[in-house]
Amino acid sequence: MNTVPAQEIKRRGIAAVDGLIAQGDVHIIRNNRPEYVVLTEERYQEMVAEAEEAYVARVKASLEDVKAGRVRKFAAADELLQALDAGGE
Repeated sequence: MNTVPAQEIKRRGIAAVDGLIAQGDVHIIRNNRPEYVVLTEERYQEMVAEAEEAYVARVKASLEDVKAGRVRKFAAADELLQALDAGGE
């Protein structure tokens, strides 16, 4: 994990991450804990695209469940909670 103390960012500015970003994401350490992550624009766009693909896959899977009849409808929240308490049966 590439890390840079927050104090180093204050002292050197973004130049403090310039050398490390080529090796991967850079974690900024504040109060001895990772607090922030610096990504390249390319890496950020990859993450956004992956999240969108995962979202679409979940929606498609849900629609397939509906088509296959693998869903249950509840008239009230109490009925849903009772079904969850009973193990979803």
